[in-house]
Amino acid sequence: MARWRILGISAALAAVLTAGSLFGLDAADRAFPPPLEGAQKVSAEVLDADGRLLRAFATPEGRWRLKTTAADVDPQFVAMLLAYEDRRFYDHKGVDIWALGRAALQLVGNGRIVSGGSTLSMQVARLIEPRRERSFATKLIQIARAVQIERRLGKAEILDLYLTHAPFGGNLEGVRAASLAYFGKEPKRLTVAEAALMVSLPQLPELRRPDRRPANALAARHRVLERLRIAGVIAPDEVARAELSTLPTGRAQLPALAAHLAEKARRKTPGADIYRVTLRKDVQAALETVAAEAAKRLDPKVSVAMVMADATTGEIVAELGSADYFDASRSGWIDMTRVQRSPGSTLKPFIYGLAFEEGLVAQETLIEDRPADFFGYRPKNFDMTYQGDVSVRQALQLSLNVPAVRLLDAVGPVRLQVRLRRADVRLTLPPGEAPGLAIALGGVGIDLKDLVQLYAGLANRGRPVRLGDGLDGQAGPIEGEPLVEPIAVWNVVDALSAVIPPSGSRPLGIAYKTGTSYGYRDAWSVGFDGRYVLGVWVGRPDNGAVPGLTGYGSAAPILFSAFSKSGISGTPLPKPPSGAVRIAQSQLPPSQRRFSVEANGLLSTSSKEKPPQIVYPPEGADVELGTGPDGEPLPLTLKLQAGRAPFRWLANGRPLGETARTRTSQWVPDGVGYSTLTVIDAAGRAASVGVFLH
Repeated sequence: MARWRILGISAALAAVLTAGSLFGLDAADRAFPPPLEGAQKVSAEVLDADGRLLRAFATPEGRWRLKTTAADVDPQFVAMLLAYEDRRFYDHKGVDIWALGRAALQLVGNGRIVSGGSTLSMQVARLIEPRRERSFATKLIQIARAVQIERRLGKAEILDLYLTHAPFGGNLEGVRAASLAYFGKEPKRLTVAEAALMVSLPQLPELRRPDRRPANALAARHRVLERLRIAGVIAPDEVARAELSTLPTGRAQLPALAAHLAEKARRKTPGADIYRVTLRKDVQAALETVAAEAAKRLDPKVSVAMVMADATTGEIVAELGSADYFDASRSGWIDMTRVQRSPGSTLKPFIYGLAFEEGLVAQETLIEDRPADFFGYRPKNFDMTYQGDVSVRQALQLSLNVPAVRLLDAVGPVRLQVRLRRADVRLTLPPGEAPGLAIALGGVGIDLKDLVQLYAGLANRGRPVRLGDGLDGQAGPIEGEPLVEPIAVWNVVDALSAVIPPSGSRPLGIAYKTGTSYGYRDAWSVGFDGRYVLGVWVGRPDNGAVPGLTGYGSAAPILFSAFSKSGISGTPLPKPPSGAVRIAQSQLPPSQRRFSVEANGLLSTSSKEKPPQIVYPPEGADVELGTGPDGEPLPLTLKLQAGRAPFRWLANGRPLGETARTRTSQWVPDGVGYSTLTVIDAAGRAASVGVFLH
């Protein structure tokens, strides 16, 4: 009796479907539309610059449901899926009459369900509108929904819905989530064995989970392989190899990188499905591993933050605000790349750059490292010792404090602060304080991202760039004047590239600088090769002191390890620009052999002499260059007043021939645009003007 009842229901279904196709189901269709809108809810994804998954967020129901299309998976998997689940998928209108009839006859003949007869469209209907009870009424509803879905969507869209919603055990939904969890990879390149397992799982996902029921999973995979071999979809030798493949024994965590950036993305654009950033997955993963390993060797309350960027484009390729987002002892949820702290000595290269640019010093110029009093400000070296006379190159490499303050006193703290604004970076001073000499030793506030942005200007040959990660600001060049003139940049980089690596680190061909803030609160190290710049901060998020914490001993080893393991370092530092050369101290002009200072730190000059002053061309002048009969530009006359001969002229940081004893000189520009002219007298005093040449 039951068998005849089943056959009757199957015949009734066929009659209903035939009537529906003849007379239409428009009224019911409009009154009870399928819940397709809710089917579009998927896990939010953060994608890297190449579209690879950095991090996903579970749906509100706690499901890992990554949007998946046929283009995201191996074509062989799609072929196997259709051959096993729905051979006439592209021919039917949602219901396969032949499959339903076959299923009914098998049920009658065997007394049990052998095959369900469900099409992929019917399975999609069940997945997007799940029902607990299993009855013929439920099956009828699925059939009706399948017809509705087919009326609204194309076959490709229906297939994509199945690939996104198919269950794979636990809270895994969709082929991408399952492939990442079971095989640790995107489903673009599945093996035959992997594809067969993935085809079998959605039928009984909990009973066939390979991590919990391997015997069931193995049997289900074998069943799929056998049927597809018989159908001629897979060659026998491929099936034999697939049968020998082992099953995954566990379930891996989905990619969970760039936690701080991911949270920032969700706060900025809540509700979005896709967040695209400039980070690169492999680089981000490498730096997070380095930070986690470093944190194990640090005090439990000390954290690590890093920012790595392409200095030519400004795109941030990796950033992490802490060693572990969930580490409460380190306040890991605080993004330390955006917290202002004292930079220690890391701003010194820019002081030296200005001094080189103005012609105040050369690399081999001697400068005093002795106790000095700058109107009550008495800087001391980090180790409380002094080196006496050292070259400017050595002073920068050894990060000596007194020479840096002497040079900042000469170029001016305000000028340094204004110059750094060319890189769109503004230092934060203590409330009510004007820029002072303490800037040289970290007496300002700056965050890691801005510090790396400053160094990107050095790595980019003086051309400033704005950093961006795809969420905050637009990465790219900053139009306008250079951060520092190219020759001056080369002098800084040439010195920093010869700094000895920290103990235990091998040379990497990078230029780098370290810094330690007052009271051992912050350790910094920033370095770069010919393309990439990396900044490292180490310290306590609560700003507590850490005895023994230093830039060289704590941050620099992490910098070298991260550069080495990033997989993208190794671009040689730029070659010297035209006119850049390191001149021996004995070959320097008298004015540059020694940077002379008096006890109060001021440049030594005669009280009866006035410093040189450029009177032509004046500051900010627009100068129209004349041309001779041959079309070549005519020399531009340069005039100055006061100062002590001989005089040395520089154009854009490059010396103009020999020193002159007269106050009038000639210059043939090599092009139009903005230029900086500098003159240095015998006492080492300098004057500069900026002009526009047309």
